[in-house]
Amino acid sequence: MTAQDVNATIAAVTDRIRERSRAGREIYLERLSERASQGPKRTKLSCGNLAHGFAACGTTDKANLKGDVVANLGIITAYNDMLSAHQPFETFPQVIKQAAREAGAVAQVAGGVPAMCDGVTQGQAGMELSLFSRDVIALAAGVGLSHDMFDAAVYLGVCDKIVPGLVIAALTFGHLPAVFIPAGPMTSGLPNDEKARIRQLYAEGKVGRDELLEAESASYHGPGTCTFYGTANSNQMLMEIMGLHIPGASFVNPNTPLREALTREATKRALAITALGNEYTPVGEMIDERSVVNGVVGLHATGGSTNHTIHLIAMAAAAGITLTWQDISDLSDVTPLLARVYPNGLADVNHFHAAGGLGFMIRELADAGLLHRDVRTVWGHGLDPYMIEPGLGAEDGTVTRRPAPKVSGDEKVLAPFAKAFQPTGGLQMLTGNLGHAVIKVSAVKPERHVIEAPAKIFHDQSELQAAFKAGELDGDMVAVIRFQGPKANGMPELHKLTPVLGILQDRGHMVALVTDGRMSGASGKVPAAIHVTPEAVDGGPIARVREGDMVRVDAATGRLDVLVDQAEFEARAPAQADLSGNTHGVGRELFETFRRVASRADQGASVFMPAPAATGPAPQDRAVDVKLADDAFR
Repeated sequence: MTAQDVNATIAAVTDRIRERSRAGREIYLERLSERASQGPKRTKLSCGNLAHGFAACGTTDKANLKGDVVANLGIITAYNDMLSAHQPFETFPQVIKQAAREAGAVAQVAGGVPAMCDGVTQGQAGMELSLFSRDVIALAAGVGLSHDMFDAAVYLGVCDKIVPGLVIAALTFGHLPAVFIPAGPMTSGLPNDEKARIRQLYAEGKVGRDELLEAESASYHGPGTCTFYGTANSNQMLMEIMGLHIPGASFVNPNTPLREALTREATKRALAITALGNEYTPVGEMIDERSVVNGVVGLHATGGSTNHTIHLIAMAAAAGITLTWQDISDLSDVTPLLARVYPNGLADVNHFHAAGGLGFMIRELADAGLLHRDVRTVWGHGLDPYMIEPGLGAEDGTVTRRPAPKVSGDEKVLAPFAKAFQPTGGLQMLTGNLGHAVIKVSAVKPERHVIEAPAKIFHDQSELQAAFKAGELDGDMVAVIRFQGPKANGMPELHKLTPVLGILQDRGHMVALVTDGRMSGASGKVPAAIHVTPEAVDGGPIARVREGDMVRVDAATGRLDVLVDQAEFEARAPAQADLSGNTHGVGRELFETFRRVASRADQGASVFMPAPAATGPAPQDRAVDVKLADDAFR
């Protein structure tokens, strides 16, 4: 299939992004080219600078680094041994260094970045640092690479904010080739639906903490990524479909011979594409508008994490590319859902991989004209090499690849294009007099795609939980949880509300959530209009909703409205909230500047792209009209 055979909508959206991004992309590429033309910087360092850079190296590595003909590979690692997904990275640097020596090169750990776990911080004050940790990770990686000692970099990261932060850093140092190396998912444990059942029973007081902890421990039981399809595994899909992984790398379990073989091969590939060879592949040139569109299509086809409606915008911006929610919405309209992985189904990511995995899915999407096949990747030119299944050579232990199966191993988990689970993607955009929002519908039953019910107002998720425990929530409702946006309190996930809202829904009530905060990457069966922008602290329309107002969440038509007289609604003064409790404890003091300058959710919620309003009055005093939200749709 040629570039001309791409689906018309895919082509049109790509062209629209390219035209919108033209000025910023040209500036970005000019800077990249200027930096690349200077060659490896370490040969231009003073003797004192360079001596510091290799002082701790062994004799051979030190001798190699004195010249300019041996490549030096920088390792940026998110290792810590508290997070199951990142614990396997402990041994990766030694594997990478040995593989680099075998290739006649050197590898050094350039720096470490933080990696926090949303699973640990869900419902806790620490979750208010989670989203901003993405930008801290980008900054930390930038510090590691700022020494100018490297010809390429490999990035060791898996989970929620880590990979987006690393991508932002990689694209900021876009003159360097970049290969992302994952650790893989943990083996399957307690089925996710059983875990969810125990959580709901605990919320109802029908089982105790001991039984809940036993279920959680049986689900999250070993090294590797959590096996549901949340943000972490959505990250891995994105890195593969955007060409930042070597083919087949995403979903191989940790601590296996194949996992190590893939790591060694990724190392050697990173060294092969430096400016010292004939396949120079600077990541900033490699990732372009087509790569970004491929990532969005993959997100829709797998029913991926809502968090990426924020992260993809910030990642693209780091390469001078302007992606909007409207782009994401239009791509959803033509991308069918091909995967059923929890919370969109009962299977986990290991079952998805066994059924044919990304190799099968990429081929199905590409054959249907929904992907740009002619992109550059770390493997070379084109997506076809990614339509494979990885294996291990019996004789030499190296990676082997065979074509992805022509038939899905389990069509209940991974469907061919002709038998898609639904004709559109798992994510939709909403717009209306409450602003703009995102909703994930792939796990929501069709009869609940439209909810119209009176508003119940909360300014903290704990308030809703307390009201539930007090028996105050016993009817249809739209729970409006506001002052949860980036500027208010760092935009925490509200996943702890899932059991409570699920119970109310199971009791026969019509229930929905509307919030300027986030939901988990594992957003489930309750319709949730999230990332509402403008946020309440900026005086957005969500701040003018009152208790009892009828609110309509309509995923069928893409609307989000409060059903009151519009003139009366606009005349209301925005509600205020005491946010002083969000400013201290668990390190929140350190993030005051981040909260002040963060851009809106539809602009990536990033400190690297501050909204113009950040220089205006204090957040409590600002009133931003909903018309401002339309800017992102132009």
